[in-house]
Amino acid sequence: MLTGAEVKAVRAKKVNISQAHARIINGEMYLINANFNGENIENPTRTKKLLLHRKEIESLETKIKAKKLTLVPVSLYTTRRLVKVEIALAKAKRKHEKREKIKKKDIEREIERELK
Repeated sequence: MLTGAEVKAVRAKKVNISQAHARIINGEMYLINANFNGENIENPTRTKKLLLHRKEIESLETKIKAKKLTLVPVSLYTTRRLVKVEIALAKAKRKHEKREKIKKKDIEREIERELK
């Protein structure tokens, strides 16, 4: 549920959803922390309600609780007069996984430096 200025921002591609996530609250889905940059927008990061069927919300909610997943918006686009958000289920990285990734990057950098 967007305001007119927010819809204009979507059409002008002035939306940043890189820090955004979705959450189910009281049986309704909300888009949190999506940044809409445009004219006449008072609160660019306000929480927006997403319109989904009840069955879709219930199935997502059971998957989230069972596998400890997070809802992440992948893309935001328009079709005719509707604004749609593509949402994906994602699993958060744990601290030890992040550390392993950083170690691998460091090793790869050192190898590249030695080869040059």
